[in-house]
Amino acid sequence: MKIENRKIVLKDDLLKGFEALGVKKGQNIIVHTSLTSLGFVCGGPQVVIEALLESVGEEGTIMMPTQTWKNLDPSMGVHWEEPEEWHQIIRDNWPAYDKAITPTNTMGAVSEMFRTWPNAKRSDHPVRSFAAAGKNAELLIKDHDLSNIFGKGSPIDKLYDLDGYVMLIGVGYDKNTSLHLADVIAEYDGKHNEYNSSAIMVNGERKWVTYETLSVDGEDFEAIGRDFEKEYEVKITYIGNGNVRFMRQRDLVDYAVKWIEKNRIVSKV
Repeated sequence: MKIENRKIVLKDDLLKGFEALGVKKGQNIIVHTSLTSLGFVCGGPQVVIEALLESVGEEGTIMMPTQTWKNLDPSMGVHWEEPEEWHQIIRDNWPAYDKAITPTNTMGAVSEMFRTWPNAKRSDHPVRSFAAAGKNAELLIKDHDLSNIFGKGSPIDKLYDLDGYVMLIGVGYDKNTSLHLADVIAEYDGKHNEYNSSAIMVNGERKWVTYETLSVDGEDFEAIGRDFEKEYEVKITYIGNGNVRFMRQRDLVDYAVKWIEKNRIVSKV
C-alpha cells in the first residue's frame, strides 16, 4: 500500500500515541496491526512491539492473532491460487502446525514478529492461534480447544473475563477478532457449525484431522463497528499516517451480541 506524504514514526511517537488513547500499566490488550498504515516506522515491527509492552508494563499483557488459515482443507478456498487437482496432494503433505515454527497468514509484520518474541506464548490451535506476552500470557493462550475457536474458554473469551481492551492500528472492524465472541454468544438465523480439517501432530505423528466448529465470516463486522461508535466511546488518535482505535472489549462484545440478534434475526431453533 503506497501512502502519499508518508510520515516517519519513531518509538516515542508510538508511546505518546498509546498514552493519548488511554493505555495504562496493567491493562490486557488484544492488538490488530497494519504496519504500513502508519507510514515509515523507524525500526519496523520491533519498535511497535516494544512500545506496546512498555505501555502496559510488567503487570499488563499484549495479545495478537497469529492465524494460519492456509492449514485448512483446500476445498474451503484457502488455496484458491492452486489447481483443484492439487488439493489431495496438499492434504497429504501440508506441514502439521507447530506453534514455534508455523508462520502467520496475512496477519501483518507485527504479528509475525510477535509470535517469536522473547517470552511470548502461542496457543495450540492449528488455524486460529493467538500469541501473548506479559503477566497473563499463559492464562490467555492455554487450552485453546480445536473445536472452540472463539467461544467460552478461548483466548478471546479469557480476555473478556479479564475486562481487556482492543486496539486497532490502521485496520478496521473486519479484523477485530473480538467480534467473533459475539458470534458465539448470539442466537441468530443461519447460525450453524461446519467441519474443518487441518494438519496437526497427534502422538508425535502428522495427522490430517477433521473437527467441528462454529461457522463465522464477519461480513457485517464493519457495520457493527460503525454503529458501536455511535453509542460508545472509542478513543481515536493518529500515529504517523494511520488512525489507531482503542476500546473496552466488554462494551464491544456486549453491544455486538445485541446488534447481531437484532439484525441477523434471532434463531427460532
